[in-house]
Amino acid sequence: MSTPSASATTRSRARTSAHGKALALGLLGVGLFALSLPMTRLAVGSTQAPQLSPEFVALGRAAVAGVLAALWLVWQRAPLPGRRDWALLAAMAGGVVFGFPLLTSIALREVDAVHASLILALLPLFTAALGALLAGQRPSAGFWLCALLGAALVMTYALLHGSGPLVLKLRLADGLLAAAMLSAAVGYALGGHLTRSRPAGQVIGWALVLSLPLTVPAAWWLRPVAPVQLSAWSGFAYVAVVSMWLGFLAWYRALALGGTVRISQLQLLQPFLSMLAAAALLHEVLDLTTLLFAGAVLAVVFVARRMPVHEAPHPVPGSRS
Repeated sequence: MSTPSASATTRSRARTSAHGKALALGLLGVGLFALSLPMTRLAVGSTQAPQLSPEFVALGRAAVAGVLAALWLVWQRAPLPGRRDWALLAAMAGGVVFGFPLLTSIALREVDAVHASLILALLPLFTAALGALLAGQRPSAGFWLCALLGAALVMTYALLHGSGPLVLKLRLADGLLAAAMLSAAVGYALGGHLTRSRPAGQVIGWALVLSLPLTVPAAWWLRPVAPVQLSAWSGFAYVAVVSMWLGFLAWYRALALGGTVRISQLQLLQPFLSMLAAAALLHEVLDLTTLLFAGAVLAVVFVARRMPVHEAPHPVPGSRS
């Protein structure tokens, strides 16, 4: 017969094991996502040496991931979402299946992955803000001040790197990246809301499957007719199988085991890992200005994530709404 102290020791060991597994899966997910931008750049090429079309990369990766998700859901015998969840899944898919991949693929034809990594560094902050609003919470004034400061830093960096003969193209790409960040933030916030009622892996799985009637025919229609480099296909294979599917499985499992608040802090590493990967794989320039701005932006995000978030006040019974 086990004693209370033995039971407490067993529970403590179980918590430690779960935390260690969550940390390992979270780091794995962040590492897999960090390669998404360099691999997308590899797939689409540049304006001087274009490869796969951005539209095919965005919709093709969703089609491949959707087929994998369908097989996984059948293997898991996952129940169908409730009637009220389909609309949220469609909105989520609009952000993370269509919006973010399509906008980043188009932008990365014009700018390098290092530049895009910094522009998207505010994604965790906007995801937290939208998630709080969706849950009926009110972020504090300090949170919003950090958000404004972070946005100002990103805009300043974009303007500094937007000077020269390509200023119009760079500004257009920066706008696309900003829209991509908002799309992903909406999708992540809705996904977090849906994970309250079902496993997180099933949420992204059903969003991908729901998109298949659009992604499969569109990807077939946009398939390349001219030969492209093998490296472009390798980049496409990575974003389709890893970024769009395996990375989500690892990341959402980590959030379920370790908690969203604690594990999501690992995303602070992602922009730096993306920049290092772009420098190593694509030989892009990682200058001191970019590193300084990246450090400043991530410091703002780190502070903002620790600002209080208040519960929305409940109306007094009997009062008019």
